[in-house]
Amino acid sequence: MSDKPTVLNNLAAYMQSNPEELLEKIAQDYKVTLTQVIQAIPDVKIVDGSNFDMIWEEVTTWGDVLFLIHTGDIIAEISGELPPGTHSQKYFNLRHQKGLSGHIKAEHCLHIAFIERKFMKMSTASIIFLNHLGQSMFKIFVGRDEKHQLKADQLEKFRALAEKIN
Repeated sequence: MSDKPTVLNNLAAYMQSNPEELLEKIAQDYKVTLTQVIQAIPDVKIVDGSNFDMIWEEVTTWGDVLFLIHTGDIIAEISGELPPGTHSQKYFNLRHQKGLSGHIKAEHCLHIAFIERKFMKMSTASIIFLNHLGQSMFKIFVGRDEKHQLKADQLEKFRALAEKIN
């Protein structure tokens, strides 16, 4: 059995090869958390979870994005505009007539990662909200146009948002 530093060094070397696998599968294969996989991605930007509200509020202005939840049993995707939210009774409450609604335990968000990478031979840009256990709470992906390319205006906003947060 390998020790933890060796596993993390092997993971870092593997992530340098820019694998197009699901990040969760890589975490499972290396027996590490999703956060540890993300930390090994070259050029990733990881910010503190205290930026949750500001990031969410900004992304609500982008138009249609892809909201994704990935558990061991399902990958659920919702395309559309993110609704605004408010804090009440220890939840960040989403109110929307159609599409995404619900309640998020925002206080569990420890890190938020901005990632650009290839997946299934396509460019992706995502914001991954990571909890205190090192797992994904949810992901927000830059939307795609009719030619399945990343929406240029959203990608520009994604990069600007990542750049402005320290």
